[in-house]
Amino acid sequence: MEALKYKIIKTEEQYWEYCDKLELLVSNKGDDGLEDEIELLTFLIEKWDEEHSTLNESDPVELLKYLMDENKMKAKTLADVLGISKSTVSEILHYRKGLSKEIIRKLADRFKVRQEAFNRPYKLISAANSHLRNAVVMNTTKAMTTAN
Repeated sequence: MEALKYKIIKTEEQYWEYCDKLELLVSNKGDDGLEDEIELLTFLIEKWDEEHSTLNESDPVELLKYLMDENKMKAKTLADVLGISKSTVSEILHYRKGLSKEIIRKLADRFKVRQEAFNRPYKLISAANSHLRNAVVMNTTKAMTTAN
């Protein structure tokens, strides 16, 4: 009986080993016969991610910043990928504008993550109160007055 080349991932060390192997295979994708191996490794890695990832708990904007950093992606490049202006990307990254359904779909497709990772609630900074440092009142839309 032939020994299995890949097994269910059980350790973080094995996970990173498989990630490195997948990256190598994808860079040599022109070789015949690698598609099944790439598909299998992708499946095993995604299964591990589903069970061990904290992406589901992450703030969508922080996740986006992390993924941009990991992919060495600038705001201008992301704007081109999403088909939006660089200023809109800046507003998203600074919590001034939320993620639309279309942007969530494009981000999930580009970074190969589930849409749910970006489709989580998070607080936007209200422009009217952005000068305040107190996070409790920062997100209110009611005009704030100062006591004399």
